[in-house]
Amino acid sequence: MTGIVVVSHSRALARAAVALATEMAGGDAPPIQVAAGLDEETTGTDATAVAEALTAADDGQGVLVLVDLGSALLSAELALELVEPALAGRVRVSSAPLVEGLLAAVVAAVAGGGPEEVDAEARAGLRGKQGHLGQDAPTGSVQSAAATPGAPESAAEPDASVELVLRDPHGLHARPAARFARLVAAQPEVRVEVTDLDSGRGPADGQSMSALAALGAREGHRLRVAGWGRGSQELLETLRTAAADGFSAAPPAQEPGERSRTGPEHAEGSEHAEGAEHAEGAGAEVGGSQLTIYDNRDRDGQT
Repeated sequence: MTGIVVVSHSRALARAAVALATEMAGGDAPPIQVAAGLDEETTGTDATAVAEALTAADDGQGVLVLVDLGSALLSAELALELVEPALAGRVRVSSAPLVEGLLAAVVAAVAGGGPEEVDAEARAGLRGKQGHLGQDAPTGSVQSAAATPGAPESAAEPDASVELVLRDPHGLHARPAARFARLVAAQPEVRVEVTDLDSGRGPADGQSMSALAALGAREGHRLRVAGWGRGSQELLETLRTAAADGFSAAPPAQEPGERSRTGPEHAEGSEHAEGAEHAEGAGAEVGGSQLTIYDNRDRDGQT
């Protein structure tokens, strides 16, 4: 699974962004590491801490790096020179917005996207906000179906289709869009397209949270959901049920003893082994998972 590293000048900001993204995305999370602040109170970034976070986040599938401000980007680029060349080749540093991009990246990574696909979703993270405000996106207006990010190739006739009515008072905003996309991603053999029958926007790729949010669908809007592939009818019925409760059902609980993928198996200074004890003060509880914060303790940091 594609790992994610958050590089921020503020440790509190990074922790809050990760907590928000993982809570709103629901369910499992990809490996997420934070390299933020020079310590608990001092703002700044440290390339060595970023390099450690990259190593911890990578499981061989690659890593996406999200940054807040300019020097965080510089630290991320320097960190690529500090890790093994093979790892550096699997890392993408994204220009995505930190908050919206992180949420979109979490959903895309869990869906099985590689670093390039996860980066594309993250960079499209502002589309929902832009669509809601009627503003042009960087690559074109979201008012037209052709510019809807993640728009798939339409087949002549779907194997199944259903009309859903949005019950959530806020429409298809981030949380329901994330749940919709995760339900679709759980059935990779089915391709889903979504069209807002009231606004005319779409079709949008049902597996893309950013594309779904860009539809700008409001409460009471009718969505035409079409599916292609084996299992289409069953998936659409699942989506119909989810829509009826406003996409508000809690994500499935982890099996007893199952470890979250959020945070590495160790804290800084402990053994790199399964079940190793976390070093005191090295981690924080975020969404019920241990999140390690890499900092510049005993090192000179860069700001």
